[in-house]
Amino acid sequence: MSTPAVERLEHLLGIVLHAGAVASTTLLAVGLLLLMVAPSHPWASWATTAGLLILIATPVTRVVTSVAQYAVERDWLFVTLTAMVLVVLLGSLLVARG
Repeated sequence: MSTPAVERLEHLLGIVLHAGAVASTTLLAVGLLLLMVAPSHPWASWATTAGLLILIATPVTRVVTSVAQYAVERDWLFVTLTAMVLVVLLGSLLVARG
């Protein structure tokens, strides 16, 4: 990949990671605040669960974004390697579910 392509990928991955971190932190903070103020509020559980799911999904989204960008760049070696990482991540999720 050329240097502009690497910079574009790094910028895109930075956006994905930043958005995931901000969204999960915000939802977790709202959920925990609601749990302290009104423990029986239905939004407390929802916000906390959503924050945790986004936190877990952020690295997977990063890998999916990498696979897509490498495919656009036609860098098939990195598409293959990154897709293998994605398979391991998804396999781990399936094993954890149980």
